[in-house]
Amino acid sequence: MRVLGIDPGSRHLGWGLLVRQGTRVEHIAHGVIDIDTSGTFAARLVEIDDALGRVIEAHAPDAAAVESLFFAKDAQSAAKLGHARGVVLLRLARAGLPIAEYAPALVKRTVVGRGAAEKAQVAQVMTAVLRLATPPRPDAADALAIAMTHLSAAGFAAALAASGAPAPSSRARPRRARLA
Repeated sequence: MRVLGIDPGSRHLGWGLLVRQGTRVEHIAHGVIDIDTSGTFAARLVEIDDALGRVIEAHAPDAAAVESLFFAKDAQSAAKLGHARGVVLLRLARAGLPIAEYAPALVKRTVVGRGAAEKAQVAQVMTAVLRLATPPRPDAADALAIAMTHLSAAGFAAALAASGAPAPSSRARPRRARLA
């Protein structure tokens, strides 16, 4: 399974692609889409859509995992992040990808062991676990961690299904986006 993890942002959007090979998780690619902030906000959203489309086309993921919204102190920043997430979700849905959403604290708890981990800790763990030559930028590290969380959740769900046990109810359950 090739999973595209996305850390949405209206100025910097992190992405990371991981693949599960048996029981191993391997790094395919990662990066940060740096958005030109000199234009209008609408132009930034178009840039996010176009750039993410190129990433999807280049890497052909099987599924996507996106960081879910969290409550920010600044309402304007939260609104802009919400718009960027909307563009990301729309692009992923148009690509026909199953989409899962994970809370930031769950992602940090999955990869670092505690939900209040710092971005530097996430980058350090991703560098070590994926055997990267250099630490990824924070947004890309977060995206890789989101993809890792999805692979972990998907592996757990597959093991439960194979055992015949009922799946637990969860907000992080992958869902297929439907277009009207």
